[in-house]
Amino acid sequence: METLLAPLLFPFMQQAFAMAVLTAVPTALLSCFLVLKGWSLMGDAVSHAVLPGVVLAYVAGVPLALGAFAAGLACSLGAGWLKENSRIKEDALLGVVFSGMFALGIVLHTAIETDVHLDHILFGNMLGVGAADLVQSGAIAVVVTGAIGLRWRDLLLHAFDPQQARALGLPVWSLHYGLLCLLSLAVVGALTATGIILTIAMLIAPGAIAFLLTRRFGAMLVLAVGIAVIASLLGVYLSFFLDSASAPTIVLLLTAAFIAALLSSGWAKRA
Repeated sequence: METLLAPLLFPFMQQAFAMAVLTAVPTALLSCFLVLKGWSLMGDAVSHAVLPGVVLAYVAGVPLALGAFAAGLACSLGAGWLKENSRIKEDALLGVVFSGMFALGIVLHTAIETDVHLDHILFGNMLGVGAADLVQSGAIAVVVTGAIGLRWRDLLLHAFDPQQARALGLPVWSLHYGLLCLLSLAVVGALTATGIILTIAMLIAPGAIAFLLTRRFGAMLVLAVGIAVIASLLGVYLSFFLDSASAPTIVLLLTAAFIAALLSSGWAKRA
């Protein structure tokens, strides 16, 4: 029993557990909308696009989170503008935009000497978070969770039928770009914990798993949050004993949960 409780005794593990929850809740809530709206690639684009913003923020001497948010939002808005003003489909545009932004970030990072380790940016450093990281991610979690809690029904209608939402007088433009802002914020909040590359799993997997297990959106939100929190806490816990990185361990657990949900839903249909 003493061995099993050992991870709870270390301050850095306690902070990692707190960060895991603060990252899991907002990303899980957003994942439900991204899955329903077919915005999986948008989450991937925003998470990759923050890299040049992080590097430029370091050079300018401003908070890295500010640069990451600005770059992510610029990617989202830019992709939206290009979609409305070109014949190219959204998935192709996002593929070009996020790969271009990511490549720019890599080039800038290699050209500029920084104290920020690239591995920590790409894959996160859950066990190295500090009080400032917790405060930042906590504030972002409160904003994202509060916004979704207040407007989730409007966002749901917008995800399913934007034309109907517009006919009912809902601010479709505000809902669309507000969701993009929340997505950019969530990516910034998860950056320290899961990094640029693995954040996409947190933005897609919980919602995809919940979508397979329930048909009601309210239950989908609750289930996605529960799955993300459990997988995140368990991933941090197991990484202590496996001597592995926490973020990849969390993603592996989410992948296993998705496979289990997929098999379970397949068996339920046959029955």
